[in-house]
Amino acid sequence: MNLAFPPHPFATLPIAGSEQRFPVRRIFCVGRNYADHAREMGAIDQAEGREPPFFFTKPGDAVLGGEGEISVAYPLLTNNLHHEVEMVVALGAGGANVAVDAANGLIFGYAVGLDLTRRDMQAKAKEKSHPWDMSKGFDQSAVAGAICPVAVSGHPAVGRIWLTVNGQVRQEGDLSAMMWKVAEIIANLSTLVRLEAGDLIYTGTPAGVGPLVRGDVLEGGVDGVGTLRARIV
Repeated sequence: MNLAFPPHPFATLPIAGSEQRFPVRRIFCVGRNYADHAREMGAIDQAEGREPPFFFTKPGDAVLGGEGEISVAYPLLTNNLHHEVEMVVALGAGGANVAVDAANGLIFGYAVGLDLTRRDMQAKAKEKSHPWDMSKGFDQSAVAGAICPVAVSGHPAVGRIWLTVNGQVRQEGDLSAMMWKVAEIIANLSTLVRLEAGDLIYTGTPAGVGPLVRGDVLEGGVDGVGTLRARIV
């Protein structure tokens, strides 16, 4: 193939306990998958009933990962950057119209992630019924720690998910509170697009999302999966 210029290098994430790295293909995110977060965002109907999950995406190269402290640049065009701690599913295989009972077989591992959001930009887009892609899909908006392989983590369905900012607890919940469980998320998403190895799925955040400023230090974790530390610069 005669390319006009060299292709952009693809993003990768570290794999815990391995020298190999996980090649990232696409990033999908589930919106408002914890009832308490749906309520704090004003989505009362969604919080009180099992509506079908809805998804948004981030570019694959929006991911920023590593081990140790991760430096995250405060993005342009916002004065209200918000944190959302999430468990991230990393797929090692793909498929379309995947059955719920087969979905776990696609999973390579899990990680702790941060879905960063330009909340003021998102609010303005919602007011005008405009798409809010740019409030979610900007550079370095998908922070992730090392991926813990399934052989180590199993498939976590219960366990604490938490985030502190400058040592103060901002978000705390339990994976069992997810309205749509991981296998259901994968099965539903696979009816919309064909999933492939390298895809990441951010599975939603508990209540407590809030603003960040330069200099803030974030530490988060998911029981049985790992931890993450990041600094806003």
